[in-house]
Amino acid sequence: MAIQKEPGQKGVNWSNIAVGAIMNMFEVTTLGQPLEVLKTQMAANRAQPMLQAWKTVWSRGGVAGFYQGLIPWAWIEASTKGAVLVFAASEVETKTLSLGVSPAVAGLLGGMSGGVAQAYATMGITTSMKTAEITRAKTAATGAKPPSTWAVFADMYRREGIAGVNKGVNAVAVRQCTNWGSRMGFARLAETGIRRIRGKTETDYLVPLDKILASSIGGALATWNQPIEVVRIEMQSMAKANANRPAKLTILNTLGFIYKENGIKGLYRGVTPRIALGIWQTICMVSLTDYVKLWVKGK
Repeated sequence: MAIQKEPGQKGVNWSNIAVGAIMNMFEVTTLGQPLEVLKTQMAANRAQPMLQAWKTVWSRGGVAGFYQGLIPWAWIEASTKGAVLVFAASEVETKTLSLGVSPAVAGLLGGMSGGVAQAYATMGITTSMKTAEITRAKTAATGAKPPSTWAVFADMYRREGIAGVNKGVNAVAVRQCTNWGSRMGFARLAETGIRRIRGKTETDYLVPLDKILASSIGGALATWNQPIEVVRIEMQSMAKANANRPAKLTILNTLGFIYKENGIKGLYRGVTPRIALGIWQTICMVSLTDYVKLWVKGK
């Protein structure tokens, strides 16, 4: 997530690992997890309108319900995926910028690379378990207490091995590739547009409000891939048995199942809280991270 070309930079910037972990922990612990919980509730229960989804989450413990799954899974996911994302994306973006490509293309390539890397390195397991934590309450419809996610993890691993706890990882990879490629690409494109409006060159720094505006645009536009997110949640959800639900879920047959059950609207359930989530994530992981990286370099 380089702010500008750095042709004099040599070697690998290992500090970006720590920067990414810290910034993503900040993102998820503030607004990230509540928006994630609400989005997941709506995508997993596609018949619920937003108000009903909000009430359902609130019924799990008030404000604490919106932080369900934060500890340990969201913290584990945030610290690891943030480190991988910022490190991989920064290296790719800086190197492609040095080859003379535009900031928007460099951001797109960096975001795609970082998104795929974080999905396969850390997010398959942690996202699956975080989704299980948020959706497992549906198993309590009969009055039985749902198992803890540690028990769910152990049971999945015992029955299906690493593939079981890594369920939906390919959908996660597609989501993260398109998520961060779009977020960073659109954000850098917006930064270029703002620079032109302000009469600045590509090497001029933008003021914080301009950076935040660019990230907000990038985060909002990146939610075009919401159907992939709904598919991912369905694949990882601890949903009650449905006669029409495929026994072995793939990206394609899950997409078909959701469309058959809920139509095109079903594929966009939870898009409103996800727009807010995308904006906040992009502000934290692009704009604020740019400034943190500059501060670290100054030190």
